[in-house]
Amino acid sequence: MNAADFINRIDQILKFHDLSASAFADTMGVQRSSISHLLAGRNKPSLEFVLKVVSSFSDVDLYWLLFGEGSFPKKARATHPMEAEAKMAVKNEMADEAIPKPQVIDKIVIFYSDGSFKSYSELGS
Repeated sequence: MNAADFINRIDQILKFHDLSASAFADTMGVQRSSISHLLAGRNKPSLEFVLKVVSSFSDVDLYWLLFGEGSFPKKARATHPMEAEAKMAVKNEMADEAIPKPQVIDKIVIFYSDGSFKSYSELGS
């Protein structure tokens, strides 16, 4: 994958959808700075980023984005089996991140004004 060509294809997506870099980042749920660094050539795209682009924009073909093969916007075609698995993995990962995990209190410490303290490690101690 040629980084300069990849950036040009991202620019094509932005222009096609009439999006600013910030709106593009917001649409995909990534930090705005990551788009800025990518477009400036400071950072290279991660696999997670590439898959988020493809899953966020249904008209972007994975092979076009990575290698310039195919067309944009993509024409209807049979989905490559590996592409479907990759999209599902990103969706599952994103779903796992969206569900907050409950936090469990491990220890409570009470400090008294005389400098003493009491520590509780289990509920009811």
